[in-house]
Amino acid sequence: MSPRSALVNEELRRRSKERLLQAAVELVSEHGYEATTLGDIADRAGSARGLVSYYFPGKRQLVQSAVHRLMHRTLEEALEREPHTEDGRERMARAIDAILGLARDRPVLMRQHMAGMLQAEGFVVCPEQRRLAELLRDTVARHGSHDVDTDYPMLRALLMGAVFAALVPGAPMPVPVLRAELFKRYRLDWEMGVPPDTEVSGGTGRRDLSRFFATEPAPESPAPALRPEPDAQSK
Repeated sequence: MSPRSALVNEELRRRSKERLLQAAVELVSEHGYEATTLGDIADRAGSARGLVSYYFPGKRQLVQSAVHRLMHRTLEEALEREPHTEDGRERMARAIDAILGLARDRPVLMRQHMAGMLQAEGFVVCPEQRRLAELLRDTVARHGSHDVDTDYPMLRALLMGAVFAALVPGAPMPVPVLRAELFKRYRLDWEMGVPPDTEVSGGTGRRDLSRFFATEPAPESPAPALRPEPDAQSK
């Protein structure tokens, strides 16, 4: 058997990282952050435990990257779902509903994520977070902002605040109330986006997350369009 090419080896490593991200989201959703160990994540992913530290400095960085992946892909899916639209107000409504939907449908995961950002490590900037930021900045621009550098951080802060308010133990605010306040601020009609109690195919509550993580078996030979990811090259 001929040795695998460098490109196929790179793809194997990339998919190992994808499995770790998916396993982190699943296990923290099921058991919480403290009860989930790096060994548990590696076992769920079917990876060697040493690979976790190869890709991530620690558990907090892995979990934040995993949640940011879920957030950016959930947002991307919401923005691009059919019927496709370029209307800035509709896209803003979809963005708000996507993030609030994660708070409603994955409370354990999102509560742990919010708590993690208040720890000593703070907010972890990673490729997944940058992709999420790009989508939100684009949403702000399409909504008609004349100063995206000011309006994007405000949208991010309002969404984070709404998620926190929906998840605070003992005194959570109802998601529809938070949605109404955000829609009022951005002058959106209630019927836009995904109003409460509306069924949408592939919504945030869907249990199978594999569509967000490229974990299929690696090819035996490189595909013509296959390229290693920039962050993988830097490892």
